Amino acid sequence: MKLIIDADACPKAALQCCLDLGRQYQCPVWTVASFNHQIVSDHHIVVGNAAQEADVKIVNLTGAGDVVITQDWGLAAMILGKQAYCFSPSGREYLPETMDFLLEEREMKARFRRGGGRTKGPRPRTGEDDRAFAATLERILQRKGKG
Repeated sequence: MKLIIDADACPKAALQCCLDLGRQYQCPVWTVASFNHQIVSDHHIVVGNAAQEADVKIVNLTGAGDVVITQDWGLAAMILGKQAYCFSPSGREYLPETMDFLLEEREMKARFRRGGGRTKGPRPRTGEDDRAFAATLERILQRKGKG
């Protein structure tokens, strides 16, 4: 099992949590970014900046039972299809039974924006987000028998 992080939009606190818990549970951490962040992980991969290039690399790296951290609902759907775990940097676990709803919501919002509408961005990250993320990641690592 490995942790794979969509590093382009992963908050520093969530990334640090992955690195710390990865070491604690002896689980290698892979980070994938479309530009060179100052990231020190077990395996850091920089891809080009073409559309979806980081997502394609993450999907190709992912195997059954791996854990992927991303904010991208489309990527999350593909990861779940590979029998891997996937959750957001705020600690929200993506589940197969809710993925259709999330993808439909994403499409509705995109259609609204294409028509000139505006949608809200994410709220500012809080300490509670950091705690929820850490608890979710630790629960998954324990469930996988790594602790």
